[in-house]
Amino acid sequence: MLDRIRASIPALPPAEQRVARLVLSDPRSFSSLPVTELAERAHVSKPTVVRFCRSVGYDGLADFKLKLAGTVNEGVPFVHRAVDEDDKAGDIVVKVIDNAVSAFLKYRNDAASHAFERAIAALAQAGREGKRIEFYGVGNSGIVAQDAQHKFFRLGVYATAVSDGHVQVMSATMLQPGDCAVIISNSGRSRDLLDVADIARRKGATSIVVTASDSPLAQQTTASQQILLAADHPEDHDRYSPMVSRLLHLVIIDILTTAVALRLGPELRPMLQEIKRNLRAKRYATPGA
Repeated sequence: MLDRIRASIPALPPAEQRVARLVLSDPRSFSSLPVTELAERAHVSKPTVVRFCRSVGYDGLADFKLKLAGTVNEGVPFVHRAVDEDDKAGDIVVKVIDNAVSAFLKYRNDAASHAFERAIAALAQAGREGKRIEFYGVGNSGIVAQDAQHKFFRLGVYATAVSDGHVQVMSATMLQPGDCAVIISNSGRSRDLLDVADIARRKGATSIVVTASDSPLAQQTTASQQILLAADHPEDHDRYSPMVSRLLHLVIIDILTTAVALRLGPELRPMLQEIKRNLRAKRYATPGA
């Protein structure tokens, strides 16, 4: 909820922005103070406080404060930051989806387009020149790496996903200038992936790192051939299983896949059409059967 409010600030009128900043500065107090004191603290009228609550998608101040009180709790550690022990199924549906949507909106506003431009250019060039594109990840990030490989190899490029630490080291050691190493990590603290990033840098390959901006892995991306696609999210990787972070990583892969497909040009499309046609022939049930 707080992430969604933060993301919505640029679209709000100036007076409602002051209310939003008051919420973000002290959400616990906002959820308990009367409307008169909230209006005084934000230097707005009482109707403006109510309008703000409706602008960000709630029925009014009472509904907003009720939801806010639940949001500022720490959630259930190791399960999900947005849910409480006594939540019903309907509450869990709303909270988990709202949590993901707010993270997407925040990422849309914060994403560095120049970093994406560099990553897309490097991947497209590697694809055109027949160079290697290696996706590295462990655990949940290894699953994202497999998804990336599944999407990219359909573009007719040399793409593989590696999740075993020993194989990652061997693979990175064989990288050459012009190759791309896409390193995906939720925490940015995996020893295996830090080693891979260092080896890829020394081999002269382009490293595209998808991780949190304040992580050790992100802080390693200082060379000219290293590109950071920061994926910041509200989950504490020590307390919660990766949910929003995994979704953000999958979205980043979708962005890269779509952009690289466009860069590779119209000649790619007949092959994609043929793949679809051949896959259709593998179906056992036809529509309407």
